[in-house]
Amino acid sequence: MQLPLLMPLFTMPLPVKIILIVVGVILVLFIVLIIVGSKMQKKQEASQADIEAASQTLSMLIIDKKRMKLKDANLPKVVMDQVPKYMRMAKMPLVKAKIGPKVMTLIADVKIFDSIPLKSEIKAKVSGIYITEIISTRGKVAPMPKKKGFRAKLAQKAADAQAASKGEASKKSKKK
Repeated sequence: MQLPLLMPLFTMPLPVKIILIVVGVILVLFIVLIIVGSKMQKKQEASQADIEAASQTLSMLIIDKKRMKLKDANLPKVVMDQVPKYMRMAKMPLVKAKIGPKVMTLIADVKIFDSIPLKSEIKAKVSGIYITEIISTRGKVAPMPKKKGFRAKLAQKAADAQAASKGEASKKSKKK
């Protein structure tokens, strides 16, 4: 005894069956991603509220800033134990700053890392060792040079190589 609703599935060609199965799997994955994404977004909003509640305004002198791995950053062992293992190998925006008499290594928010000036004093909102916002800077801030794209870098290298080859050719002709 066969079900009359499933009869069309048995008579379909094999490629159509495969396509239907793939579409079904993709649909299920999409639904799972939506559910997981909404849960992660709620967690992120809750942690952001905690960061805002614990933040305080500090005045600090920025000594150095760079993107480096957390294990190379000389952070305290307590901090390294709290960081997830997959993040220990990732490059993070780190800032070395003098806060009062202490020199500390802080983690900057990715959004504000490029706007942090070097060798100058700033007031920033800090939550633990996490710089969340720059409130003000003291003194003149040198504008950050605009990043070149891949094509502009390639054109610059080509122009430099061409100028170097012309310079070598002119040196050889002068020697003769």
